[in-house]
Amino acid sequence: MKFLDEAKIFVKSGDGGDGCVSFRREANVPRGGPNGGNGGRGGDVAAECVDGLNTLIDFRYQQHFKAGRGANGMGKDRDGAKSPEVTIKVPAGTQILSEDKSSVIADMTHVGQRTVLARGGDGGFGNAHYKSATNRAPRRFDPGWPGEEMWLWLRLKLIADAGLVGLPNAGKSTFLAAVSRARPKIADYPFTTLHPNLGVAYVDEYEFVIADIPGLIEGAHEGAGLRTRFLGHVERCRVLLHLVDGTGEDVAKAYNTIKRELKAYGGGLAEKRELVALNKCDALSPEEREEKRALLSAAAGREAAVISGVSGEGVEGILRELLASVRPSGDAWPNRTKKAGS
Repeated sequence: MKFLDEAKIFVKSGDGGDGCVSFRREANVPRGGPNGGNGGRGGDVAAECVDGLNTLIDFRYQQHFKAGRGANGMGKDRDGAKSPEVTIKVPAGTQILSEDKSSVIADMTHVGQRTVLARGGDGGFGNAHYKSATNRAPRRFDPGWPGEEMWLWLRLKLIADAGLVGLPNAGKSTFLAAVSRARPKIADYPFTTLHPNLGVAYVDEYEFVIADIPGLIEGAHEGAGLRTRFLGHVERCRVLLHLVDGTGEDVAKAYNTIKRELKAYGGGLAEKRELVALNKCDALSPEEREEKRALLSAAAGREAAVISGVSGEGVEGILRELLASVRPSGDAWPNRTKKAGS
């Protein structure tokens, strides 16, 4: 399945049905009076957050969502039927924005959440509505009210507990593959990852979700590389794991490059809780490990872990640190389950 995290759609709710002008014509009911019914209400267009989706690819093939018009009123005091609602199904983490992207109309964060995007127009009154003691035979009726229509943007921000950030080839995809059943593309060249990946990591009988996004490079906020458009997928994470390639020449510079891009992007990412790890330690000698770990720790202002996604060294320890950051205090672990078979 292809990954798509932004789509533009058009929604239009249904127009209301027209009211009816009608009079009773029964042989044994003289001067029967008006009996025109009201028009039915137009259908709404609503968005619903559903399980089993993690991309907006469906909206590449359908961009227009239009509800039906309400039925017209009829004689014998029969009101027109209401048109059914049209439901747009979106994955958890979808934001619904106005056409100019200046305002957030809805933030769909949990399965089952619903919001009405465009309300259907009311039906018009029939002539029976206007009957009164002084107006016994009204011939007035109202047309149905028009529905609402608008263009909207859908923007997906993946729901994950922890996020991986780092330069291209920092070993993020390898780490994700090592700790979960995700199978992201792994190769020895930059920008192997072109779209975010999700994986479920298991540690100490608990599980949590990790998001891997494409690597950032210097100047990404100015349009370099894949830019910063994928950083939105780690905005909702409780903690970031910053991986630095231990085989690189300057680990401190690599760390500072990513921190500058996070700060330039905004969204509170630069202030989010962060764990720092020197990756690919299996390719370093003991002396190189200690030297680069000290440099990275000094640049980050905190102790850096030493791990290897290939050999598994230090992986379980960093997973426990991530779990401690994303797990609520106490034994409660809402919306998470223990590992199967435990």
